[in-house]
Amino acid sequence: MSQQEKTDHRKARGALTRRALMQAAERLMATRGLGNVTIRQIVAAAKQKNESALQYHFKSLQGLIDAIHEERSEQVRQRRAEALAAVLARESNPKLATLATLMVDPTFRLAQENAGFRRYIKAFSLELTLEEGSALSLVHRHGGGGEGGKVLGQRLRAALAHLDEGRYRQRMEMAVVFCAAAMARHARQPRAFQGPAAEAYLATLIESLTGLLSAP
Repeated sequence: MSQQEKTDHRKARGALTRRALMQAAERLMATRGLGNVTIRQIVAAAKQKNESALQYHFKSLQGLIDAIHEERSEQVRQRRAEALAAVLARESNPKLATLATLMVDPTFRLAQENAGFRRYIKAFSLELTLEEGSALSLVHRHGGGGEGGKVLGQRLRAALAHLDEGRYRQRMEMAVVFCAAAMARHARQPRAFQGPAAEAYLATLIESLTGLLSAP
């Protein structure tokens, strides 16, 4: 085996180990709760020999959690950017209800398609509602909304021009917390994100979010 082949093999093995640790963490945190999972438990669930594997790839438990957030946030950013581009291709001035849809629909659809993403929502959505400080700041710390999120934010600000900056900020904070709590609640129901009941829940969530944002 050449040196390059050895290097490629080592990188591939490292990528598999990272993936195993991240998936194990999501599974455990979805069932036991974010604060009830240890490094030792994650390493064992990932079928790694010792705790140094997690420390080598992520430095710490928080580093592992940050990596999970970044990966899942990137998935949402990509899906939202695609949906936003499709909306803007159809209409130059989307209504508030359409913008509210763009806030939640990408996450909801990813959860429908991917069991791992459903576990992520179960594990982490309540973090936004319980952690001290700004929910918006926490979202940005976890990867934010990317360029699509920035454009969506600009559109939302224009649609809510009747609010001064302070009220707008408060309204968006409430929107983030409301959506996170609603997603976390739904993720714990039987057949979460599946079937007509899930579609009805999403429609109600969008209607409620639109009402929250548009209130005088």
